[in-house]
Amino acid sequence: MNGLTLSLLAALLATNPPLAVSNLVAQQTGVHLNITNPNDPVEREYSKLIEDDDAALAEAERWMHENDALAAKGGGVPQTTLGLRIEQRLKPIRAEYEDFLRRHPNHVKARLAFGSFLEETHDEEGAVAQWEKARELDPKDPAAWNNLANYYGHRGPVTNAFVYYQKAIEIDSNEPVYLQNLATTVFLFRKDAEAFYHLGEQQVFDRALELYTQALKLKPHSFVLASDLAETYYGIKPTRFADAFRAWEYALKIASNDIEREGARIHLARFKTMEGKFDDARRQLNTVTNVLYAELKRRMLTNIDLREKRAAGTNAPAAPPALPPPAGPRLPAVPSR
Repeated sequence: MNGLTLSLLAALLATNPPLAVSNLVAQQTGVHLNITNPNDPVEREYSKLIEDDDAALAEAERWMHENDALAAKGGGVPQTTLGLRIEQRLKPIRAEYEDFLRRHPNHVKARLAFGSFLEETHDEEGAVAQWEKARELDPKDPAAWNNLANYYGHRGPVTNAFVYYQKAIEIDSNEPVYLQNLATTVFLFRKDAEAFYHLGEQQVFDRALELYTQALKLKPHSFVLASDLAETYYGIKPTRFADAFRAWEYALKIASNDIEREGARIHLARFKTMEGKFDDARRQLNTVTNVLYAELKRRMLTNIDLREKRAAGTNAPAAPPALPPPAGPRLPAVPSR
């Protein structure tokens, strides 16, 4: 949807009922909008359900953190006891979802939200059943396709993940998370991607990088997305140093705090070391001052010295890696709603 359409939509919403706006937009543009009326009693009940869900999960997470802190000091309760407490806290939320869906079985958003609740409470089969029902009710809802793709990316067959992410992208090409998720899956499951897309290894790398780049264009200030893209270069052989430097320099440029900035410099130093540019690596590390990176910085400087001596032909022992290289970007996460 372009900017003009969005402007018209805003004007229409100001003076027309949501359903009328949705019908008009569909007639004029072919785009079907899932607009809900916040004054609808069903939607108010759904909003309350989501608030209850969020509050319960947040409280359960707080209990876990508090118990971990107490356990570190020799206190806390056994995990089984905590698990039962959390189960009792979440049980009414599950019942609330089930009651709502008995009365409103075609409510797609509630199906999606219940699926996410079940996934977070480790009922994957239940989650998949809800997402499949949501997809059946509204095949044009990209979230259902994306959430199912996440499941198949973790549990297999991974080819389903490729298909379902692509479907989510076709429905909503302006949502960066779908592009990011497909990029990560293509990168992590390269052999499967080679067979599925009929591509060579380097072409699969290119495909993953292309998807990350498209996502970053849609969300250019996301450090997480920029670093996910940059981390792919650890897995690409032969190493594409120039591209890796550009990717980490961009991440450095958009970093929002010292932790992110110095983390990007750590990665730049690692690639400089790998390329044999030892002085450049030291210059990057000299800007790292946060105590969080102190031990890592020390080990990396030692590693640089050893590698430099080896490169000069001395009898220095073989240098260890600066730190264990990342396995690549994180597995895609399921959006909560």
